[in-house]
Amino acid sequence: MWTTVYVATGQEWAEEVECKLKAEGFIVKRKYFATEGDEELYEILAPTFEAEEIQSVLVELDIL
Repeated sequence: MWTTVYVATGQEWAEEVECKLKAEGFIVKRKYFATEGDEELYEILAPTFEAEEIQSVLVELDIL
């Protein structure tokens, strides 16, 4: 099962977060979520079993 681990604003930022997590060895994917005003929101999804560890890495990478 996939879990949302981060919501990114804009496609470029979503791609960057996705690449950084993949570089750390995680299985992640990006999915369009919604448009808020003139900004697009993207979910960064990961397998549920990796979600907690990914949250820690997002903090270490200064993303969260």
